[in-house]
Amino acid sequence: MNEVIKQLQNRRSVREFTGEKVKDEDLKLILETAQRYSNWAHGQQTSLIVVRDKEKIKKIAELSGGQKHIEAADVFILILIDFYRVVYAVESIGGEISIPKSVEGLMIGTGDAGIMVNAIQTAAESLGYGTTTIGGVRVNPDAIAEMFDLPEYVFPVFGTTIGVPAENKLKSLKPRVPFESFAFEEKYDKKKVKEGVEKFEKDYRKWWDENGLPEVPSYKETMKKYYSNYVKENYQKTEETLRKQGFIQK
Repeated sequence: MNEVIKQLQNRRSVREFTGEKVKDEDLKLILETAQRYSNWAHGQQTSLIVVRDKEKIKKIAELSGGQKHIEAADVFILILIDFYRVVYAVESIGGEISIPKSVEGLMIGTGDAGIMVNAIQTAAESLGYGTTTIGGVRVNPDAIAEMFDLPEYVFPVFGTTIGVPAENKLKSLKPRVPFESFAFEEKYDKKKVKEGVEKFEKDYRKWWDENGLPEVPSYKETMKKYYSNYVKENYQKTEETLRKQGFIQK
């Protein structure tokens, strides 16, 4: 197994940091590497805001649903869907586009942002840093947009922490659903998905118990919490702010 595969297979979310600084030269290398990410039509419809000011990071933690672990990170990077760049490029030669106002535009921007956050984290982790994706920036996207002076056609879709990881207290990597219920040959298999869920329900419960956290809910209960109530109650401003920023008008 080569070192790249080994790193990717051992990837974990890090929520505890030592407080040590991310080296300036490392941060620059991470950002320059991430800029080489794959993107739709070479439009490069993502931008980053790099935050090192501890008061701003504390405010981001508050706006992201009170996620205290964000405060411990040395760096926070806000990943933006950015069609401002593309709109300007087209309008500067007398053209006109409506893609940010369509569902397809949102799909393109979100897809590119997902690739970008993975590129940032992979580069950071290769240098020994820990990261965690923060979708909570969409809990109060209006306040985030105001805080960072985001223009029309720009939306904060993810964030990521970066810091020196503290000692890992977990005994093993968090499990995943069975491989055969994740990667199918030739067509989707509903039966394997259902069987995979049932097996994973037991595996996930066992993993939490082995790590001394029996109070953590099972996979099914966790999904019920997040997709029945949590998203509805905590992400109410997403669509409103998207429209305010010039997206999904059609």
